Amino acid sequence: MSFLTDAAPALDLGVRWHEGFARLGPAFFTELAPTPLPAPYLVGLNRRLAAVLRLDPGLLSSEAGVRAITGSLPLEGSRPMATVYSGHQFGVWAGQLGDGRAILLGEIDTPSGGQELQLKGSGRTPYSRMGDGRAVLRSSIREYLGSEAMHGLGIPTTRALSVTGSDAPVRREEVETAAVVLRVAPSFIRFGHFEHFAARGALEELRRLADEVIDRHYPACRTAGSLSGNPYANFLQQVSERTAALVAQWQAVGFCHGVMNTDNMSILGLTIDYGPFQFLDAFDPNHICNHSDEQGRYAYNRQPNVAYWNVFCLGQALFPLIGDEELTLAALESYKTVFPRELERRMRDKLGLADAQDADRALIEGVLQRLAKDRVDYTIFWRRLSEHVAGGPVEPVRDLFLDREGFDAWLLDYSARLPADRAAAGRAMLRTNPKFVLRNHLGELAIRRARQKDFGGVDELLDVLHAPFDEHPGHDDLAGFPPDWATHIEISCSS
Repeated sequence: MSFLTDAAPALDLGVRWHEGFARLGPAFFTELAPTPLPAPYLVGLNRRLAAVLRLDPGLLSSEAGVRAITGSLPLEGSRPMATVYSGHQFGVWAGQLGDGRAILLGEIDTPSGGQELQLKGSGRTPYSRMGDGRAVLRSSIREYLGSEAMHGLGIPTTRALSVTGSDAPVRREEVETAAVVLRVAPSFIRFGHFEHFAARGALEELRRLADEVIDRHYPACRTAGSLSGNPYANFLQQVSERTAALVAQWQAVGFCHGVMNTDNMSILGLTIDYGPFQFLDAFDPNHICNHSDEQGRYAYNRQPNVAYWNVFCLGQALFPLIGDEELTLAALESYKTVFPRELERRMRDKLGLADAQDADRALIEGVLQRLAKDRVDYTIFWRRLSEHVAGGPVEPVRDLFLDREGFDAWLLDYSARLPADRAAAGRAMLRTNPKFVLRNHLGELAIRRARQKDFGGVDELLDVLHAPFDEHPGHDDLAGFPPDWATHIEISCSS
């Protein structure tokens, strides 16, 4: 069955489609239809996002709608395609990659501007290499919930409109069932798209891609900036700074991406490609969330340097357009300025400190060392500290530490640094330090239920994660310590 030849009537979502990525030309993609899945069913529908996109939830959840968002029925006005890119994977040049199991449906008009719709898990493409082009239920639920959890935290991210399943078998380490996520973003262009054409010496295509992204998403680079009026250097600087700010947010909230390959880095500074990600439980700066990462390249504390390495690779790809080594290096240098500044600012926010003082860095380092020494639960610590500063008792915070004397010494310095209106600082902290994050075991429990066709756990988590700073009475079990078995959950690149 093909979108291009199937006689079945296309489903009209009632939206306006734009040419979008297709305007770049055939060198950038291959047109093809998703491969249908048998008897698809709805696992989760993000009604809040549907409202933002002005899409009808009733239509999306209908039989025809479910088939369409699974890739089994064409959408009126869409022009499905798989895009080509290359990239570095685990620090090694991997050559040509591309959308091996994703198909871009096109760009729709929304109140917040153009948004691309992409199916992940929709079948083989010319870029699938040895893969089957499919995704499995467990990883699709994780991406659906993970991207929305990040959005709820205020961290730039791709989003997920839906996840659908099918009983069609998919072989990974064991036989699992297939699923498809409908992802949404202003653009899915990655660092790897630029690396692809630069590596081939395709200067015309490289320039066309850069001009398209600048004109659509970074127009100020044409008219402003401090890098001698060079729009491509300005562009590299803006991407460097957005990436630095993004990773600072990751570090502050305790998020581990797991696979920070250059082809998994968004040119818009979005969190993209939710594979073996994890929010920290016990604070361990050396934590490796990806069991495929045997060398620990993408450990939590290495993420900032890896992101810079990735931006440097982007700089190499853009160098033929910039044409000046000093300008290129200056644009990259902005990462080293923005990241520490943004991280320190966000850590001060977590501590309820509205202004900056020289001693704050030692205060921040001090608490992180205490957390690491006693392997304190990262999210629970910050939430309990917020509640204490807002007027609650200190004992729940102290109880998290084995070395209570050491913590008390730090707390004494911290208390002296707090503003006079501690209650106001505490309230601000409660809006900064979430009560809920998508812990591995919560996702695992929702996945287990979903495998039995019970999707209530997915819906419950989505509702809580959309507002992670709220109390959500009756859901305290979702904010508690992980069970012992959670440490044995293995997440890898297999999906």
